[in-house]
Amino acid sequence: MVSPNELKVLSTTAMKMVFEELAPVFERTGGYRLAVTLGPSLQLETRLAEGEAADVAIVTRAGAEDLIARGKLATGSLVDVAHSLIGVCVAKGAARPDLSSVEGFKRAMLSAKSIALSKPVGGGASGVHMAKVFDRLGIAAAIQAKAKYGAGGARGLAALAVSRGEAEIGIQQMAELLAVPDIDVVGPLPAALQAATQFTAGVPASAQHGDAARALIDFLATPAAKSVIKARGLEPN
Repeated sequence: MVSPNELKVLSTTAMKMVFEELAPVFERTGGYRLAVTLGPSLQLETRLAEGEAADVAIVTRAGAEDLIARGKLATGSLVDVAHSLIGVCVAKGAARPDLSSVEGFKRAMLSAKSIALSKPVGGGASGVHMAKVFDRLGIAAAIQAKAKYGAGGARGLAALAVSRGEAEIGIQQMAELLAVPDIDVVGPLPAALQAATQFTAGVPASAQHGDAARALIDFLATPAAKSVIKARGLEPN
């Protein structure tokens, strides 16, 4: 049974470490316990579009605008929270791929034995973007043969596959890479291949606690919260 003082939050996995640090702070001051469900933005957007109830949603900006158009998020409730770059990781102490140029990145991808990624369909925003990158570089078929796709959410992070030795290289949102210990984050993709994903908070039309939901979104925009967001690998808006 849902507590009357519980806020249901559906959030992109990129916010995992942010909520781990900030949820207790908000709960002490806001009077509500946060029940945070993490997942790839595209999956959460689908769940919300299909009618799943929540008090706060943090998904991609494009997804949030689509949900507004569908009547699933309250008009006027959208607030940009943070944007994220896509990065690359390897096992602790492993050789680092060359990210200094497009050609260096391409060579590293072709020489890698296995690469952990978000799914290009139904996964996170990084998976969609990387599919386009590999196609643009003319190596999509070669990558497909060595790709390891996670299940999505906090348990399907690309960096976890790297830390377990299931993949040589992991590619995902920088904040998601930083959420996993015992791996080395090499850095962001070369600028020519990069895509910044904007994550936006909104209040679902199904929200049971609209005022508290807006209070949480306002809290994420405070200077103290922004400093945590930045420390956890995201760029606050």
